[in-house]
Amino acid sequence: MLRLHNALIVIFCLASCSVHPSDFTREQRKTIAATRWQIGKTTSYNPSYQRLKYPKGDVPIEGGVCTDVIIRTLRKGHKIDLQKEIHEDMAAHFELYPPLWGLTTPDYNIDHRRVPNIQTYLSRMGWNLPIDQIKTNYQPDDIITCAIGGVTPHIMIVSDRKGISGHWALIHNVAIGVIENDVLFNEKITAPLTGHCRISNKPL
Repeated sequence: MLRLHNALIVIFCLASCSVHPSDFTREQRKTIAATRWQIGKTTSYNPSYQRLKYPKGDVPIEGGVCTDVIIRTLRKGHKIDLQKEIHEDMAAHFELYPPLWGLTTPDYNIDHRRVPNIQTYLSRMGWNLPIDQIKTNYQPDDIITCAIGGVTPHIMIVSDRKGISGHWALIHNVAIGVIENDVLFNEKITAPLTGHCRISNKPL
């Protein structure tokens, strides 16, 4: 469960200037539309274990965790079912996934909703990009992960809007529902970064 100081849930103002949609690829626009669609619909954070249908299982749209933002984005925007993809990969290569939860077999109710499992799957599929602090190396529709407080795994999608910092904003569920805020490279929230992928470069 995320335990965040008030600073972690402040919604930072986005710059009034916006980038024209034509500046982005079709894949990027699909990603952002499928992600931003969740703002105002997912209004709470609920990390409880829930039994899901399989495939295409989902928790109620009103809630969820940071990983559910990614799951819904890939399913709605790109017709990629992370629940199915991760379950099948774990069933075939269980030993390659982090042994962090005491499981001995895959569990399609929860495996795809864990940041380390998503990181492992995307890495295995060749989505990874270098991790650095160069803002121009990050672009809309990138997936990035971090360890909040150096401990709690978290996952986000880079937005097509910039904040007052000059960085791209992030869309994620950080304990209060899905929000869009200016926290890329923010030391209290997204440092250290632990992963970087690009959806529009997906080899699938």
